[in-house]
Amino acid sequence: MEAGSTKTKRTRVRRLPKRGHYDRETIDAILAEALVGHLAFTGDDGQPYAIPTLQARVGDEVWVHGSSASRTLRAVGQGIPACLTVTLIDGLVMARSIFNHSVNYRAVVVLGTARPLTDPEQKLAALEAFAERIAPGRWADARPPTDQEIKATSIMALPLDEASAKVRTGPPGDEDDDLALDVWAGVVPFETVRGEPVPDPRLRPSIEVPDYLRNPGT
Repeated sequence: MEAGSTKTKRTRVRRLPKRGHYDRETIDAILAEALVGHLAFTGDDGQPYAIPTLQARVGDEVWVHGSSASRTLRAVGQGIPACLTVTLIDGLVMARSIFNHSVNYRAVVVLGTARPLTDPEQKLAALEAFAERIAPGRWADARPPTDQEIKATSIMALPLDEASAKVRTGPPGDEDDDLALDVWAGVVPFETVRGEPVPDPRLRPSIEVPDYLRNPGT
C-alpha cells in the first residue's frame, strides 16, 4: 500500500482509472457528506445482501449501527468480509446521444472486516457520533440513551485501510460526430437539501424549532 493511501489490489479502480482517488482527504469528505451507505455481505446461505444504513466516520473507521437483533449486524460481527458503499449524485449529464448520458457523482467503497463495539462507553460515544452526524447539536438537546437502549444497539466499526473513491465531473463526453446534432446537452445540477422542519403533531406549541435544525451548519 502506498504511504498515506488506501489503494490496494482490491480497491484499485479498473474502469476509467483516472476517476479513482485513494487519499483520505477525498474519501473522508465524501463520507462526511453522505448520510446513508449500503453494507454488503454474503450470508451463510450463500445469498448476497446489501442493507441500507446510516454511517458515520470516526477517526480511521466508519461506523454503522442498528438493532442488536439485526441479522445483518450479527452476521457482519462474526468477522465475515464486508463492503460498505456510499454515493452522492451531483448532476444529471445530458448528452446528445442516449449512450453518453451519465451522472456526475462521488462514491466510496470500503472493504474489510468489521469489529463489534461491545464496551458501553464506546457504544455511547458511537450513538453521540450518529446524533451529531444527523444534526450537530442534537446530542445535547435530546434525552440520552438508557442502559437498556445501549444494550439493544449494535455498533460495527469498519477500518478505512482498504477504500477507494470514484468521482465523475464535467460535461457529457459526446463523440465528435454528434456535436452537430440539434439536441441540448449539458449538466443538470442535482443536490439533496434539507427542508423546513415539520413539527410532531404531539409537540407542545411552546417548543420552537432549534437553530441547529432551522439553520444547519451555521
